[in-house]
Amino acid sequence: MMPDEVQRPSMSVDARLESDGICAQLVRFDIPTPTDTRHAVAEGYHVNMCLTPRPLQSRGGYRHRWGPHRLERLGDIFVIPPGEELSIKGGTGRQVSLICTIDAALVHDLAGQSLSWDDAHLAAALDIGSAQIRALLFRITAEVRHPGLAWQKMLALLGSQLAIELARHCLEVAERPVTGGLSGWRLRLIDERLADYSAAPSLEELARLCSLSIRQLTRGFRVSRACSIGDYIEQRRMEAAKRLLMDGESVKTIAFSMGFSSPSSFTFAFRRAVGASPSTFRQRQGRALEQPVGS
Repeated sequence: MMPDEVQRPSMSVDARLESDGICAQLVRFDIPTPTDTRHAVAEGYHVNMCLTPRPLQSRGGYRHRWGPHRLERLGDIFVIPPGEELSIKGGTGRQVSLICTIDAALVHDLAGQSLSWDDAHLAAALDIGSAQIRALLFRITAEVRHPGLAWQKMLALLGSQLAIELARHCLEVAERPVTGGLSGWRLRLIDERLADYSAAPSLEELARLCSLSIRQLTRGFRVSRACSIGDYIEQRRMEAAKRLLMDGESVKTIAFSMGFSSPSSFTFAFRRAVGASPSTFRQRQGRALEQPVGS
């Protein structure tokens, strides 16, 4: 995968491991100006997890399918299927991402079929909410940062597990009815409300905002985003918390501003979602942005 040559941001690979069926890299981006790049994936499934806060207003779209004006929000984790080209528009900043390429044959063998992707399913893959996929990507990140005994076998095992979870996720999305999801304007209203760093909205509030019943909201959201609305709210809250931590806000300030009852309850929720305490996350990401992995 290569960004568009004209507007390519500065990119460097800090660490790279490769084993049967998987290639995993820690990649650092320096984005001094807003970008408009194209990412073409000829073979394999491209899995991208941003380890630092993704630049605000990052959006992606499949121009050859959707046209140039439709752009969807990019989550912390997104997947580009083989043979597709994703256009990404984003803001400025520095970030570190884990980028994994999984052999398509491995995923399809585990799925028992080749996976097809229509517009709705491509959109759902721009924001992967699977906790299982997230946990595996964090484990792969740790192995790439500090390879241990028999790392080749470990990476191959982790790659196989990731392929299984990716196949399960893709089949779930592929078998999901393409009707019954929320309209685009309702999804935008939800995202705009979640962009507020204050206390998380209740289902009742979001249902009123969308002029729906709670049941219609929860069922329609799952169809549209392939995860529960509760999980999605939690993911967005933790994304906001990451940004505030990197901006230098204290854990106590973040906890109370986001509606947590105490700093310890915020720390518990953050550790469960991110795999590290807020202070550890801030230290790791500060070091990751300042120096290459392993230096």
